[in-house]
Amino acid sequence: MNREMATLGGGCFWCLEAVFERIRGVESVVSGYCGGHVPHPTYRQVCEGTTGHAEVVQLTFQPQIVTYRSLLEVFFAIHDPTTRNRQGHDVGPQYRSVIFYHSPEQQRIATELVVELDQAKVWAAPIVTEIVPYTTFYPAEEYHQGYFRRNPSQAYCQVVIAPKLAKFHERFAALERS
Repeated sequence: MNREMATLGGGCFWCLEAVFERIRGVESVVSGYCGGHVPHPTYRQVCEGTTGHAEVVQLTFQPQIVTYRSLLEVFFAIHDPTTRNRQGHDVGPQYRSVIFYHSPEQQRIATELVVELDQAKVWAAPIVTEIVPYTTFYPAEEYHQGYFRRNPSQAYCQVVIAPKLAKFHERFAALERS
């Protein structure tokens, strides 16, 4: 089977991970860091906002089951792509909205979708999501992996992640795993 990768940042990686691991055709979701200048950063370093890294998820997916464009449509629906370096109460460059493309085709699809969404005035402000070439990905520490799955009753999970999951289910039920 053909597989592709997608690397996306849109605020806290726990939120993105919880949604993307529910999508049919997504084989794996790994929380981590990308786009910075510090090799092998720690969560603490990334939280300081000085490494240049964004919190991201790296997806391995089967494009014959779920398209890259569909993944990006979900991505744009579950975070605010109009705020620079911020998602809700999470503030700093590590929370920026960013697409790290793995191929010229992914770059084209992402760029076209941003133009479409901006022209449709889906949000009151323009999209500020960065669309940049993929660089090195560093997996986050083990305790970040599968965070929502392992901690569903934790306050952050209930207040921030659960509403995103509900929004995803409402809008994209056809993409959900059975």
